[in-house]
Amino acid sequence: MAEQLKHFFDEVCAQRIADELSAVWPRFPGRAFVAEASQGLEELELLDRGRHFAHALRRALPEDYEETVDLLVRSLGPVLPGGEGNGMAPFRYLPHTVLVAEYGLEHFGASMRAQHALTQRFSAEFSIRAFLVRHPERTLRRLQAWVEDPSFHVRRLVSEGTRPRLPWALRLRAFQEDPTPVLGLLERLKDDPERYVQRSVANNLNDISKDHPERVVEVCARWSEGAPEGRAWLVGHGLRTLVKRGHPGALAVLGFRGGSGVEVQGHLSARRVRIGGTLDVTLEAHNPTTRRQRVVLDLAVHFVKARGDARPKVFKVRPLELAPGERVRVQKRVAFREMTTRTHHPGVHRVEALVNGRAVALGEVVLVPAPALPVPPRRALPRPPTPGGR
Repeated sequence: MAEQLKHFFDEVCAQRIADELSAVWPRFPGRAFVAEASQGLEELELLDRGRHFAHALRRALPEDYEETVDLLVRSLGPVLPGGEGNGMAPFRYLPHTVLVAEYGLEHFGASMRAQHALTQRFSAEFSIRAFLVRHPERTLRRLQAWVEDPSFHVRRLVSEGTRPRLPWALRLRAFQEDPTPVLGLLERLKDDPERYVQRSVANNLNDISKDHPERVVEVCARWSEGAPEGRAWLVGHGLRTLVKRGHPGALAVLGFRGGSGVEVQGHLSARRVRIGGTLDVTLEAHNPTTRRQRVVLDLAVHFVKARGDARPKVFKVRPLELAPGERVRVQKRVAFREMTTRTHHPGVHRVEALVNGRAVALGEVVLVPAPALPVPPRRALPRPPTPGGR
């Protein structure tokens, strides 16, 4: 993903930013900014490109930070109409948020105003974290006020910006150790009318569950009592990592208790798969008991790592409600193609079914290297003519 996104920051993007700023400040040195921002990009990855743009932007704008923020805010495009599906265009404001995080820490009020505006056009979930580290109490007070903001973009920032383990972002170690301040914010957002905000709340809970599983189970059990549809969905999404791990408390909150009597058999479509190929797994669940059983059925593949050890990756299959004696057959396809988030290595990969977290061995598949691409034959070059045409 980052490999594709990084190419967004190019000369065309720099020119668009220059045009927006020139429209509100005719003295903006657009040509110099575009030249500096576009130089040396080939060696930089996504976030470094955004930082490179931010540094060029800071040098092109007034030295006075308050004046710079005023120009940045005035140059912004319209507020995004929805939370998702806005395409790549808003990503051009990543450098603006980097500028605020790197140059605005000692200008709290102006920086908060900038982030309030930016998060409605892109997101300030990365930049707000620098303020949570430098000014934790002051920033938390501002976020507590933003919980009631009319903009759902700003309310989402309250949750997304406080995620302890937000991908690509600075870890919030203090909240990993004690998530109490974050849980207080999430408590006020759990019934937000926007699914976009609730999804962020669920992702924050999921982050916290990796360090404080029992705390999150306790919160979700309380939230589940008389929960409206939106909150019930949020709880299930927030507990997804604990469910994959078979945490008994998380499964109980979602109504998946027991399941020890359910039998699962599986069939692997192949015993050898090349890197880049796929494996189809057929699972048959049978309830031989005399009572109805509710189970979460997942699939775990123990991927071989570079050092030769193996770690399980859990793939969601589906929840099942099995009547006495009922059998249900489902299929799951596992892709072994190379991804930015997973590199594959040859070796024996164990495959298991997970029934409410209980592992049932299904077999092994040997992953082998992909065939080498054929080398095209070299074309013979014509012999040069001899002197005199002979």
